[in-house]
Amino acid sequence: MKILVIPDIHLKTWLFDRAEAILNAGIADIAVCLMDMPDDWGMEFQVERYREIFDRAIAFAKTFPKTLWCYGNHDVSYPWGKLESGYSPYAESTVISKLEELEQTIPDATQIQIMHRVGKVLFSHGGLTEKFVERLDEKLLEADIDEVIRTINQASHEYLWNDESPLWLRPQYRRVRPFRAEIYRQVVGHTPVKEIYEENGIISTDVFSTYRDGRQIGESAMIVIDSETGEFKKVKIEK
Repeated sequence: MKILVIPDIHLKTWLFDRAEAILNAGIADIAVCLMDMPDDWGMEFQVERYREIFDRAIAFAKTFPKTLWCYGNHDVSYPWGKLESGYSPYAESTVISKLEELEQTIPDATQIQIMHRVGKVLFSHGGLTEKFVERLDEKLLEADIDEVIRTINQASHEYLWNDESPLWLRPQYRRVRPFRAEIYRQVVGHTPVKEIYEENGIISTDVFSTYRDGRQIGESAMIVIDSETGEFKKVKIEK
């Protein structure tokens, strides 16, 4: 299966427009969105932008109902009551209600989770390490992969709201041991990078985040990845 990865959104409705065009062109079979829908530099007061991004995501979910969604730290910070950089108290009720609307729009509740597996590829916002799995439950180190993911998706906020979790991990900054890297590739967002790259079995895709002045940090591209081989190609995105 060919999977289009939509990286961190941060209020950019046009990313869904580009993803829609790629899917309609038959370049990929389904999409996985790494979310972080709300928040961006200096946008705390622009509540309408928060409403617009969720409305666009809801429309995308209706058009492409097989899409998988991975919560980001900026998404869950609102319903979990966790302060986050860029958190907008003015948009709080909008984010919470619109996130619920998105969740209700998606055909199956299991399609929006912390982590997903498709074939031999794992998707999450930040990435999964052996250390985090061991901390969660040492027995999971030998468990079936779907049991591992199910346990992570059901974990408490306290376990997930820390630097080692699939919401927050930044493997771009330090060497980590990815969970079962000999079997699975991982695709992550969360940490802005200048170009999409793979290192240590982890593919980093957050290239649309911006500097404070609005300049895009990374290249304009998304990836389409093969769920069995883990091979991927970049698809150029025109703004």
